[in-house]
Amino acid sequence: MFDKVLIANRGEIALRIHRACKEMGIRTVAVHSTADDNAMHVRLADESVCIGPPSSVESYLNIPAIISAAEITRADAVHPGYGFLSENASFADIVTEHGMTFIGPTAEHIRLMGDKIQAKVTARQLGIPCVPGSDGAIQDAAEAKTLAKDIGYPVLIKAAAGGGGRGMKVVREPGELESALSQARAEARNAFGDDAVYMEKYLGAPRHIEFQILADSLGNVVHLGERDCSLQRRHQKVLEEAPSPALNADQRAEMGEVVRNAIAKLGYLGAGTIEFLYEDGKFYFIEMNTRIQVEHPVSEMITGIDLVREQIRVASGLPLSVKQEDIRFLGHAIECRINAEDPQTFAPSPGVITDYHPPGGLDVRVDSALYAGYRIPPYYDSLISKLIVHGKTRNDCLMRLRRALGEYVIDGIKTTIPLHERLVNDADFVNGVYDIHFLESYLKR
Repeated sequence: MFDKVLIANRGEIALRIHRACKEMGIRTVAVHSTADDNAMHVRLADESVCIGPPSSVESYLNIPAIISAAEITRADAVHPGYGFLSENASFADIVTEHGMTFIGPTAEHIRLMGDKIQAKVTARQLGIPCVPGSDGAIQDAAEAKTLAKDIGYPVLIKAAAGGGGRGMKVVREPGELESALSQARAEARNAFGDDAVYMEKYLGAPRHIEFQILADSLGNVVHLGERDCSLQRRHQKVLEEAPSPALNADQRAEMGEVVRNAIAKLGYLGAGTIEFLYEDGKFYFIEMNTRIQVEHPVSEMITGIDLVREQIRVASGLPLSVKQEDIRFLGHAIECRINAEDPQTFAPSPGVITDYHPPGGLDVRVDSALYAGYRIPPYYDSLISKLIVHGKTRNDCLMRLRRALGEYVIDGIKTTIPLHERLVNDADFVNGVYDIHFLESYLKR
């Protein structure tokens, strides 16, 4: 087992990793920018190293600075969390080349699944169902027109090198195709430095459902069921729940085995998530995320399995602590992502937290690095807290979540708590009747 882990991240996920390490008897090193001098993970870590000014490029994305911090503190492993360098294959390679362990999959698998086109090809080869679409990058408008005609409108043009809605265009009729192709390429080039795009069938009203997997170096693989992440704004997740209201136990077991067998064939290591669009009883592969997910706590709440602890265990060469037959899905969990944003306009709202009181009680969990007097910097993602609630049934979970949201106090800035309070009382959401377009329509009411 590792003696010391450097946490190459910030905010709630850095604190989450720190806590897992401390419970395992592992010392921690926090890296931070000058804007995060007083961050909670910096305060609690055994050691901390400032790696640069506020800009992410000069700090949390500064590979030489992070490697130097790891060497100076004699860390023997690096946990990248999510975002930043977590899916940077070169970073994984460099960590390994410097004699440390990257707590995550191999650089080869990060590269493979980071290329959306190759990931789709690989998924097909592994027996994972995919959305009908192009086999590779689209070369020109003529090819795009032929493909679109074969697939059938509407179609979706997507960036090969990234996600989050950038480089993504819906084309509903032939006359829109050339312009959309040009725009998608430009956006992809600006966002990812790569203008390669591909095409797939645009599904009308699917749900976004993902399966959580864990794999060790001994060939053991388990799945922890699914999460429903359909509530999204501009392709960014807002609320997640597990299990999905749309699936039954047989569907869960069947698709879980498909995913589990595919990951075993791939020879994958660590935590990962296979994401699907789900419509009319069918699953269609979107992508694989080769890291811990923001929404991992809902899977932890219904299984009792600590995903970060398992990540650390398997990276050190130990086997998974559970087998598939040991996993039981108990009750229901929902996570609300709380951002430092105006709940109406979604404009960022950085500033000083003047008062802070998180909710509590049975089966209420708050993953956050906030405290009264903390200044939220304007330089990073606006996610400041995750409220995760568990109940014996979905209705019990909703009742508890409403109570917890009403208790949550974050003063001094604007947050999206009021939006979540509205959502969990909406009749369609309460009934589980929603898809990936639901939230965008809801916000226009």
